[in-house]
Amino acid sequence: MTIVGTDGKRRCFGGGPGKEFYGKYHDDEWGIPSHDDHHLFEMLILEGAQAGLSWETILKRRDGYRKAFHNFIPSKVAAMTDETLEKLRTNPNIIRNRLKIYAARQNARVFLAIQKEFGTFDSYVWSFVKNQPILNHPKHFKDLPSKTPTSDLLSKDLKKRGMTFVGSTIMYAYCQAVGLVNDHLIDCWKYSKE
Repeated sequence: MTIVGTDGKRRCFGGGPGKEFYGKYHDDEWGIPSHDDHHLFEMLILEGAQAGLSWETILKRRDGYRKAFHNFIPSKVAAMTDETLEKLRTNPNIIRNRLKIYAARQNARVFLAIQKEFGTFDSYVWSFVKNQPILNHPKHFKDLPSKTPTSDLLSKDLKKRGMTFVGSTIMYAYCQAVGLVNDHLIDCWKYSKE
């Protein structure tokens, strides 16, 4: 079931009073195919940070993450020192979980290795869906899985390469976020049959 936003549009989430920022994310990013490595890296780090928390919590801190992690430039994040990462543990503008903070650097290093191997991270990640978004037709969020065989494969491969905070559930949310999967509810204004 969708939510009617303050602008009158039906959305899967967000857009209600005080949640306009969440509605903007829904309208402008969620489920829209992304082929920009910079955005793909940003969402990878943010989805990992979200583990165990609400996505809304992370979105509210997105600017804090951008400042803390060099605007998500993978080479800069990969070069962060232990000292710099330790200082982030006192930064109230991000989730201060030590493992998640250090995972950003580790995942940046693996991300760069994948880019080197495949030319782009985009080429790598989109190969898991044969370069075509998976379009689902859910009526309710309860109809959506928390993980799929595709997210299982992506998770397994990323872990094998050395990434952390990339479990199958996290990777399914990532697939939704970057448009590998389109899970807009059928009565959402962003829903498309094609």
